[in-house]
Amino acid sequence: MSGRVDLVGAGPGDAGLLTLRGLRLLREADVIIADRLGARQVLDELITAGEPITAQIVDVGKLPGHHAVPQHVINDMLVNFARAGARVVRLKGGDPFVLGRGREEQLHCVAAGVEVSVVSGVTSAVSVPAVAGIPLTHRGIATGFSVVSGHDQIETVPGGRDHTVVLLMGIGTLAHSAHVLAQGERGGACPVAIVEDGYGPAERVTIGTLATIVYDAAARQVRNPAVVVIGDVVRLAHAATDRLAAPAAAAAS
Repeated sequence: MSGRVDLVGAGPGDAGLLTLRGLRLLREADVIIADRLGARQVLDELITAGEPITAQIVDVGKLPGHHAVPQHVINDMLVNFARAGARVVRLKGGDPFVLGRGREEQLHCVAAGVEVSVVSGVTSAVSVPAVAGIPLTHRGIATGFSVVSGHDQIETVPGGRDHTVVLLMGIGTLAHSAHVLAQGERGGACPVAIVEDGYGPAERVTIGTLATIVYDAAARQVRNPAVVVIGDVVRLAHAATDRLAAPAAAAAS
């Protein structure tokens, strides 16, 4: 009997942002291999709401900087369960193909001869800033954005304050990132927002600039999971009025 694997994006942690296809696959699954961040929140919410999810749930516990189950073991689990005939959902926080190692898992399944599909999810890079009222692009303020992993120290990101930078899991390297970006066209006065625990019970927004954000974050004991947004769009945030004046372009948009 041949099983299959579906890599499903759980979104940022709100079950309401899970795709309909993703929900159907969770209902049909025999085994769900779930990350802790985002994915587990969505599963718990669905089960509490009475969704008919009867699959065996395997929690692989991936958190920022701590992978309880190594990636190669997860890869082998996907293949082994599928070869045993199971319909496997690999439930990943955000989108599987946005800093999620989804393509690695897909390629491993393909190499093993296991049928595999990808169901996109809502990435926290876009959705978490939105809960704080921060668009990544806005007419007259920003026309593009870059999403960068904060796990590694960045060297540079092209553009100025009109090109938004989103750092995922960037608290550990925040000091370095702020220094690098402040040295470029953006400058130390460039607005910065940190959104902690987006869609979670500890959701909180910290506003500052590239020159102050390291001190602001330390004073508030900011922790991952967090999304860092850098650029003039931060001036549009719900919490920005106390710290940053709204740009004139925003009022005309």
